[in-house]
Amino acid sequence: MIQTVKKRDGRIVGFNEQKVMAAIRKAMLHTDKGEDERLLYQITDRIAQRGESQMTVEEIQDLVEMELMKSSRKDVAQKYIAYRNQRSIARKAKTREVFLDIVNIKNNDVTRENANMNADTPAGMMMKFASETTKPFVDDYLLSEESRNAVEHNYLHIHDKDYYPTKSLTCVQHPLDNILQNGFTAGHGASRAAKRIETASVLACISLECAQNEMHGGQAIPAFDFYLAPFVRLSYIEELKALEDLYGESLQDLYDEPLMDYLKAPLDGLEGRDRARQHAINKTVARVHQAMEAFIHNMNTIHSRGGNQVVFSSINYGTDTSAEGRCVMREILLSTYEGVGNGETAIFPIQIWKKKRGVNYLPEDRNFDLYQLACKVTARRFFPNFLNLDASFNQDSEWRADDPKRFVHEVATMGCRTRVFENRFGPKTSIGRGNLSFSTINIVKLALECREEQDEQKRIDMFFAKLDQMLEITAKQLDDRFQFQKTAFAKQFPLLMQCLWIGADKLKPMDSIESVINQGTLGIGFIGLAECLVALIGKHHGESEEAQALGVKIVTYMRDRANEFCERYHHNYSVLATPAEGLSGKFTKKDRKEFGIVPGVTDRDYYTNSNHVPVYYKCSARHKAEVEAPYHNLTRGGHIFYVEIDGDATHNPQVIMSVVDMMDQLDMGYGSVNHNRNRCMDCGYENADDNLEKCPKCGSNNIDKLQRITGYLVGTTDRWNSGKLAELNDRVTHIDHSAQDQDLFK
Repeated sequence: MIQTVKKRDGRIVGFNEQKVMAAIRKAMLHTDKGEDERLLYQITDRIAQRGESQMTVEEIQDLVEMELMKSSRKDVAQKYIAYRNQRSIARKAKTREVFLDIVNIKNNDVTRENANMNADTPAGMMMKFASETTKPFVDDYLLSEESRNAVEHNYLHIHDKDYYPTKSLTCVQHPLDNILQNGFTAGHGASRAAKRIETASVLACISLECAQNEMHGGQAIPAFDFYLAPFVRLSYIEELKALEDLYGESLQDLYDEPLMDYLKAPLDGLEGRDRARQHAINKTVARVHQAMEAFIHNMNTIHSRGGNQVVFSSINYGTDTSAEGRCVMREILLSTYEGVGNGETAIFPIQIWKKKRGVNYLPEDRNFDLYQLACKVTARRFFPNFLNLDASFNQDSEWRADDPKRFVHEVATMGCRTRVFENRFGPKTSIGRGNLSFSTINIVKLALECREEQDEQKRIDMFFAKLDQMLEITAKQLDDRFQFQKTAFAKQFPLLMQCLWIGADKLKPMDSIESVINQGTLGIGFIGLAECLVALIGKHHGESEEAQALGVKIVTYMRDRANEFCERYHHNYSVLATPAEGLSGKFTKKDRKEFGIVPGVTDRDYYTNSNHVPVYYKCSARHKAEVEAPYHNLTRGGHIFYVEIDGDATHNPQVIMSVVDMMDQLDMGYGSVNHNRNRCMDCGYENADDNLEKCPKCGSNNIDKLQRITGYLVGTTDRWNSGKLAELNDRVTHIDHSAQDQDLFK
């Protein structure tokens, strides 16, 4: 008697004879004679009783074929066999078509799914070949029937589905102090602990790059300033020791002497220890600047994932008030402002300024001068973005200004917007934790299915019933993936499960990772709130208070259900404001095919990202902020706020500060600005013209046009998919470059 079934991915599940019956019935219904219920039950019972206690899916299917061939219904056997063959042929035909597009480097949404990856290179092609062949395997063998149907019918998108079989996790915030103080091994050869700023910078790069090869999402450093600060002092002491060797006298009394700051200054007029101190400071600042320059350069040139894609990296900083921490921040900002190579804007790392009252936000704060510098750099280079530690949901009661490790109690974010902080199964921190996986619900389709109901309240009630069902399916799918991920051994992730994930240091190579990964998060995402609201009540939340109230109700409901799932499944579920890139057009194309062109819903080539006001809706920055602000507290898995600035922001960095002020007033968590930045790659000329095709200085057509696609920068729109290109063309500005502070709030 069959008791268990071994699936193709190796999982063991209970035998379900209803699945056998469903397959036979489907074959019968495709014959002229139709269904034979007696034979149906007879064959199913015979297979269940005569089979081995454990069988594979293929063995059971073979038994079905044999029993059908022995019966009087050879016609059913033929249909059953033909159906199995057709599925195989269909998969092969689809694979062939996709492969030819990759081989012929066609510019389409398959090859341009990820704008940070060049799919035209040999390594890029190999990545796409692997990706496109893995996804059908996941659909057929790893997903439950319920999840597979939700994906197939455009209700659900499983992010990084091609990495599903690897059991990899999404992202992590690196506890870099562990790496820098102890070194690590992630393959052949060990890296020793750092002793100077240059080594610390290199190890930070290596940590990010090695971990990227073990994960399918981004890598982040949650407290870049705090982690690197000790190595500024060590480098300063090195410079003092060099002077001791030169002059033959001890300067040990200067080694641990408190310094207010590390600022270069001329040596003229200085003597004795004053001259030695300033000389050592000058040399140290130069070394820190070179180390930060090298860090940025490496993060834009070191490739991971088969040598095809630079590390999707982020760094958080801003709250270290020590002289050494300030030196790190100042030099990373100055290096960013200068640019890489011939002055180009660095794409990575995504830099995030952690804004905090009493630390760096008000004129009397210790790091206010660096905050001003950060705004100046953002006005030219897009980064840093701004993380509001003063937001009500970003505060930790254990944070203390005099705590040298206060960064442990600070939120850190990464990439497009991912946020990890709350934790039901360990310390409340961002460090050593990350997202495990996330999936996105197409709430627009749920709304479109309710449009025929004429009564508005009944239509909304119908939508919530459908949403509830999809939330159940999504939560179960995420748990299924977790149950698969947890079977991985620690040795499969040599760096992640040795030095990075919280609690991983207790694991042995053949231990399951289950005991530590549940401190990560499972994200339930959504896309197209604006289009969903239009489908339900005719207007989006940017143009109607009624729509805004309904939008907040929808996302609040998702948040409340996520909290219930935390208790039921014992995971850290959270709601994510999905950063849709390839997904922005994927959902829309299928929905348009099913529902036709619906004005304000499917009439564009993309759905609006998460809870954002549509990019084409003209409004003030203040109005956009007021509409989007309530959703930040509801989407603790990650969110972001953007405004578009017209013209050259470098002439008015005060506008950047005004945007941060707005975020502070409205209790928003994370945000930044978008603006144009063109650079002539031949002579280095820069401006912010909308449609610059020819350099006005040297006449070159070799123009680098920098744009932000979701949360990261892309130097060329050639790699953008059709949906994101359509969105880019629709973007309108919210702030004129000549605007004064008060203009933001109209």
